[in-house]
Amino acid sequence: MSKLTTISSAAILLALGLMPAAADEMGQAEYMNSCATCHGESADGNGPLAELMTVPVPPLTNLSAQNDGIFPMLRVIHTIDGRPGIKGHGYPMPVWGKRFQADVENAGPYGAETLVRGRVLSLALYLESIQE
Repeated sequence: MSKLTTISSAAILLALGLMPAAADEMGQAEYMNSCATCHGESADGNGPLAELMTVPVPPLTNLSAQNDGIFPMLRVIHTIDGRPGIKGHGYPMPVWGKRFQADVENAGPYGAETLVRGRVLSLALYLESIQE
């Protein structure tokens, strides 16, 4: 099965709410590949590149605690995606929506968008699962 087919299938199942455990696994893998270098493997804000950043790299395990115990899912999704124009927690956080879309350009405009949203949602669900 190709990577594109696997991601497509996962995005569809995520949209249907049929695979929360797999979403956490996919989200964790996405986190380790895309976020851990700055935010740290344990999401404590102390990744190997954090000291090189021009802005502090925040921990990601206390997002619910900073929001009266409620995980701010939409804000997290917009921050990860970056395309709606919402800045993350300070420049230069990568705009992952555009980077993810570049990975799947051969999926066509609608397919690529579905895959990007699936990856962003999977990552956000993983972050929700590691809240302290």
